[in-house]
Amino acid sequence: MKKAIIILMIFIFGSKVEAQELYVFTEPASNIPANLLSARLMSSFYKEKFESGTNIHFMPEVRYGISSKLMVQAQAYISNRETGYVSEGGGIYAQYKFLNNDEVKKHFRMAAYGRMSYNNSDIHQEEIETVGHNSGFEGGIIATQLLHKVALSSSLSFEQAMNNSSYEFPDEWSSSAMNYTFSVGKLMLPKKYTSYDQTNFNLMLEFLGQRLNENGKSYLDIAPSVQFIIKSRARIDLGYRHELYSEMLRTAPNGFVVRFEYNFYNVL
Repeated sequence: MKKAIIILMIFIFGSKVEAQELYVFTEPASNIPANLLSARLMSSFYKEKFESGTNIHFMPEVRYGISSKLMVQAQAYISNRETGYVSEGGGIYAQYKFLNNDEVKKHFRMAAYGRMSYNNSDIHQEEIETVGHNSGFEGGIIATQLLHKVALSSSLSFEQAMNNSSYEFPDEWSSSAMNYTFSVGKLMLPKKYTSYDQTNFNLMLEFLGQRLNENGKSYLDIAPSVQFIIKSRARIDLGYRHELYSEMLRTAPNGFVVRFEYNFYNVL
């Protein structure tokens, strides 16, 4: 695993091509364009840590660019934690880009975001995750820097978990947390643009962490990914998330993510 991470970082930082800002596990501060409608289907396959089987989630999602500064999205949560696949709820998300500093071959952008989620599944881990596991809300800021060849992005957020329908959040666990991420992405191919129909091949590496506010427990994950963008409309993401360390109970920390996306331009 360590050798694969080193090789991936050499590719990302050493290649002389343009950078990308489309990450697999996080959002950049750059919003989708105005009047663009994006349809997504994300599937995650995480190995259960304390029992046999795989924790599978399907998360269909639609996003829309209201303006160049504001985008919104809605997402549904479906998983196999119960008998068969059942709907467990959904969430809404909004992101507002409040800083945009563009220069030749580089820019710096910042955005604020908020998420609200409802979930009716059982509460089975200390990790707080309002995307597919916990009812609650999250709010934070994102900063993304493009430096000619490399795109760097980082975020900091506050996340609050609440009861999941009839399942009460355990009193002995921390119900709030701070999340922090760092992502780097690189466009590997094509080396020279000649047409919008060319397929883009991107590599990225992301670090995802959380610290529980009430007891100080934390974890840190690493997530290498590959990405294909086809004809500037379709997108395929393939990522693997691996736990580097954890002090809290997490039932399925390691696994794969697959996402398909298709964009519809000038919808309104």
